[in-house]
Amino acid sequence: MVRLKRVYDPPSPEDGHRYLVDRLWPRGITKEALQIKGWLRDLAPSHSLRRWFGHDPAKWPQFQARYRQELATPQRQAVLQQLAQEARRGTVTLVYGAQDREHNNAVVIKAVLEEMMEES
Repeated sequence: MVRLKRVYDPPSPEDGHRYLVDRLWPRGITKEALQIKGWLRDLAPSHSLRRWFGHDPAKWPQFQARYRQELATPQRQAVLQQLAQEARRGTVTLVYGAQDREHNNAVVIKAVLEEMMEES
């Protein structure tokens, strides 16, 4: 199972293994408070894609397509495969800093992981 949670939402036992999927560390949050198993900054969108998107919902369809292309690299696919395997065994929570809960990189990563889990 793959879940999503903002960094500012309190961790809970139901979260399973928590991973930060942003390129930048969230302001005002300590590693202890975040309670993450790992920081997967290499899965985050490139700096140029993140700046272009600017969390503009009108750009969401294009952002998803471009971001999926970035996630298709062999290095990122290897990390995604590991996450998908972990999610098959238990809960994985992708932690992100964006205010918009529907238009952010973690939503795309979750969709990709769920597709990978259905394929195998």
